[in-house]
Amino acid sequence: MRILDKYILKQMIPFFVFGVATFSTIFVASSFLFRVAQYLTEYGASFSSLFRLFLCLMPEVINYTFPMSMLLASLLTMGQLSGNSEITAMRSGGISFRRISAPVLIAGFVVSMFSVIWAEKVVPPAKTEYERIVNYEIKNDAKPKGQEHVIIKSIKDGKLDRLTYARAFDEKTGEMKDITVEEWQDGEIVRIQKTPAAKWVKGTWVMEKGSVSDLTGKNGVSRSMTFGEQVLPITETPKEITLDQKSADQMTIGELKQYIAILKRQFQPTSQYLMEMYARFSIPLASFFFALIGAPLGVQSQRTGASMGLGVSVVIIFIYYSVMTFMTGLGRGGAIPPLLAAIIPNVLCCVLGGWLIWKKDK
Repeated sequence: MRILDKYILKQMIPFFVFGVATFSTIFVASSFLFRVAQYLTEYGASFSSLFRLFLCLMPEVINYTFPMSMLLASLLTMGQLSGNSEITAMRSGGISFRRISAPVLIAGFVVSMFSVIWAEKVVPPAKTEYERIVNYEIKNDAKPKGQEHVIIKSIKDGKLDRLTYARAFDEKTGEMKDITVEEWQDGEIVRIQKTPAAKWVKGTWVMEKGSVSDLTGKNGVSRSMTFGEQVLPITETPKEITLDQKSADQMTIGELKQYIAILKRQFQPTSQYLMEMYARFSIPLASFFFALIGAPLGVQSQRTGASMGLGVSVVIIFIYYSVMTFMTGLGRGGAIPPLLAAIIPNVLCCVLGGWLIWKKDK
C-alpha cells in the first residue's frame, strides 16, 4: 500500500467511526427510547431486561449505519483534502481522480464485505433474543398464539432428519392444519406424510385421515397408503413450537433458503422471504456504492466544510432509503421480482457514482 493510500485512509477512519456513533445515536433516540418508556410504564420492565434489550438492538442498528457512515466519511475526507488543496496537488503530480479515490472505494468494499458477514452471523440471533426478551420477559408471554407457515426441524448427527410443515398453528387450542412431514436420508426425501389436521392430545400430536408416500423406489413413488389416525413424529409441545418459530428477519440466509424451498413445495408465496434474503446483500453493499458517490461529491464541497458534507449525506441517505423502502414494498408484494427490487437502489447509486467519478476525472 502506497503512502498516499495510507494517508487518505488515516483521514477517513475517524470520520467513519464518528458516523457510526452519530447515526446509531439518532436511531436509538428516535425509536428505542420511546419503547423503553412504554415498557417501563405499561409492563414495569426491569432495568436488566432493558439493558439487554439495548445490547440486542445495537447489531441491527450498526448494520444500517455502516452505509451511512461510509457516505459521510467519504464526503468529509475528500472535502478536507480538497479544502487543503491536497487533491489539486495530487492532480498536478499526474495522479488521476480515479486513483485518488481508490482507497476510499476499497474501504467501502471492505466495509460491505464485513457488513454481509455481520448481517448473517450477528444480527439474526440478536433479533431473536430481542423478541424473546420483549415477549416473554417484559410482556409476560403476550405473543399471539396463532401462526402461519410453521416449520419444525429435526436434526440427527448434524443432518436434517425430519421436516414438518403446517400451514396454520394455534398454541391455545393445540391444533395444526394442512401438515406435511418430510423424512430425509442422506440429503434426499425418502417419505412424505400429509394430513389435514393434527391435535395435541395427552402429550402427543395425533394426525387424522392422512396419507403416507414412500419415495425409496427407483421410479419415484414405490408405494402409498392412507391412515385414519396416527401419531405425528414430533415431540415439541405447543409452547415449544411457538418459541422455536422465527420471522424472516431472524433467519440466517441458509434458513431462508430452506424455508423458501419448503414454501415452494407447498405452492405458497415466497416473495417476502426472497426479498429478505436479497436484502442481506443489497444493504451491506450500499457501503461501497455510497463511497462511490461520496468521493466525487466531497470534492465539490471543499469551501463549505463538514456541515455541508453532513447535509449532503442526509439528503442522499433519505433518497436512497425512500427508494429502497418503495422497492421493498413492491418486491414483498410480488409486483416486481424480489431480486430486481433489491438491486435497483444500488444500481442507481452505481450509475450515479460512476458518472460523477468519470466527470471529475475529466
